[in-house]
Amino acid sequence: MLPLYITSGEPAGIGPDICLSLANRTDERPIVILADMQMLHQRAQNLGLTVDLIEYCGQDNTSEQGQLYVEHVPLAVPAVLGQLDANNAAYVLEQLRRSADYAMSGKSVGVATAPVQKSIINEAGIHFSGHTEYYQEFAGVPRVVMMLATKILRVALATTHLPLRDVPDAITSERLHQVIDILIHDLKTKFKKDHPHILVCGLNPHAGEDGYLGMEEIDVINPVLESYRSQGVNMSLSLPADTLFTAENLKDADAVLAMYHDQGLPVLKSQGFGEAVNITLGLPFIRTSVDHGTALSLAGTGLAKSSSLHVAVDLALELARQ
Repeated sequence: MLPLYITSGEPAGIGPDICLSLANRTDERPIVILADMQMLHQRAQNLGLTVDLIEYCGQDNTSEQGQLYVEHVPLAVPAVLGQLDANNAAYVLEQLRRSADYAMSGKSVGVATAPVQKSIINEAGIHFSGHTEYYQEFAGVPRVVMMLATKILRVALATTHLPLRDVPDAITSERLHQVIDILIHDLKTKFKKDHPHILVCGLNPHAGEDGYLGMEEIDVINPVLESYRSQGVNMSLSLPADTLFTAENLKDADAVLAMYHDQGLPVLKSQGFGEAVNITLGLPFIRTSVDHGTALSLAGTGLAKSSSLHVAVDLALELARQ
């Protein structure tokens, strides 16, 4: 049975810690951590954990509790808890490269990712916007969609890691069509929503208030939404984001499309931080991720919560079954 790969992320952060917690699981297919083997041994000692780390050589069986499959990826320099080192930027990206290559070549069902630190990768002279953009480029697809989900809410993003001043120019008809096509397709195929009900946030306060607070809804967003509604898609026109996320509005919705990162994700994370999962829609393979960052100050302390990684693994395995 094909494995699911887990990238351990930034070695100075909590990624290795939460990956070690996966040794408490028993799953139907191999779960393989991409990480420096010695670093994981050391981190387990820091945490007072007894974990049997097994070098993965294509085993077709699942590991038992207390065991963890690892594919060794060598660090450039030893990792120091809580201290970023640009010398290990290539180590982090090698995890991503392998995970994408295995998924694209049919050697795995996909990947779940622990957090990385974008700043230190860029400090190393490597342009890096994030996991989502990396996997999009590797897969050679024109557009992917970031969606975060809890048990009661799914929020997809029209734009992802952009400065706020750049967002209005990025909200084009072409982008919206690409994002909505992917969102509808994956809600149907991955989440088995035959007729998905999608609510859409306006870009401006009060969804532009008939042009008084901005013209993007009138000129760009609503014409695109009308084109889907005319085809029978159960989709709202642009709605004021400050009232869209009420329980009454969300009760029948399968997903919300937000125009930018901090429009939709604060609401979702306030409802389920630590229990949410990040899914990249539009890729030719499964990719899920945690909903949090590297938490450098918690590395090696035993205080990091691993629940989001477990939810990400659960969802990846569920999608693989489907």
